[in-house]
Amino acid sequence: MPSFSETADVVICGGAAIGSSVAYHLASDLGFKGKVVVLEKDPTYRYSASALSAASIRQQFSSSVNIRISLHGIEFLRNIGTHLAVDGEVPAIDLHEGGYLYVASGEGAPVLASNQKLQQEEGADIALYAADILRSKFSWLNVEDLACGTFGVSGEGWFDGWALLQAFRRKARALGVEYRQGEAARYIVEGGRIVGVELGDGSRIGCGAVVNASGTHGARLAATAGIAIPVRSMKRYVFSFTCKGEVDNCPLLIDTSGAYCRPEGKRGSEGQMFICGASPPAELDREWIETDADVEDVDWSFFEEHVWAPLAHRVPAFEAIKPGRAWAGPYDMNELDGNAILGPAVGVANLYLANGFSGHGLQQSPAVGRGLAEQIVHGGYRTLDLADLGHERIVAGRPLTEANII
Repeated sequence: MPSFSETADVVICGGAAIGSSVAYHLASDLGFKGKVVVLEKDPTYRYSASALSAASIRQQFSSSVNIRISLHGIEFLRNIGTHLAVDGEVPAIDLHEGGYLYVASGEGAPVLASNQKLQQEEGADIALYAADILRSKFSWLNVEDLACGTFGVSGEGWFDGWALLQAFRRKARALGVEYRQGEAARYIVEGGRIVGVELGDGSRIGCGAVVNASGTHGARLAATAGIAIPVRSMKRYVFSFTCKGEVDNCPLLIDTSGAYCRPEGKRGSEGQMFICGASPPAELDREWIETDADVEDVDWSFFEEHVWAPLAHRVPAFEAIKPGRAWAGPYDMNELDGNAILGPAVGVANLYLANGFSGHGLQQSPAVGRGLAEQIVHGGYRTLDLADLGHERIVAGRPLTEANII
């Protein structure tokens, strides 16, 4: 039996939004009385997807489980003080329900309409607008080549992702969760179970259960327990610009090209600031991040060719802009189907996976944290069933198709 410097009932590998949400939900579950240790290699979260994300939430997905996850998420964010206040201090996450607007040409209209029907059936407040209605509601929008669009009337928008991460972390600590600075290097496996986690400095923590919430490093860590998950770190750029033209009440707009933009902050003397990005075309969509430092390089030619040009076509006011700062962030991309891999790992009894969020991690963190806590404490999902995102589909090579990956 290996020797350990300490033991915990649950060790969570990764302390960003997902890991800290799991920690909070465990510590707040009345059925759990154990010790939780969260391992986080960089408490500054400099390279974390949670800190570098565009931080938005939507129900406009094409699969029921993702819609339900985000319906829970928006209610959690709306009632943030009920959940995450500490000593009466309510976190300020600056939730702005400005909506998402997906637009489609004639070719894409049937898919958009089908998705909207499912979203409404699941209880999401999503409207389907023909091109003439889009023109009347968003006068700055070029609709000449559009057939329709879907708009989140309520329940969709953006927020301060950094503040949400810190709120989860602070509340978890207030409930007794212990955070350790250190990187989980490998799992120690005996008899088909993980008995401990070895850190990069060689120290070891014994555990009753372990959660892999290691983001872009999750696949490497899972492999030390013999678990293969198809997750790699992919680079996504976020650019900012200022526009003096009138683009009032702009939602988070997703163009037919895959380029997106949304307002950031209040309009100032220089105009309104926006942040934007795009899903890379297929020939560019394999820019892997092998080390954390790879996140820092930004390719401005991508902005000019794949972001600004289509956005200026869709919003003519964007033809005259002033570019601002830009950054790159990591997507822990699930190469099988672009959806999260959640719950018990097949073949290792006490390993729980929270990997491959493919850009959806922040908005899904409330439901995922609650769901994994229920798995650990109660042996199964008690509220929202997340089984469709389970590891079993990965082992079987059975993708859960999601049309709305940005």
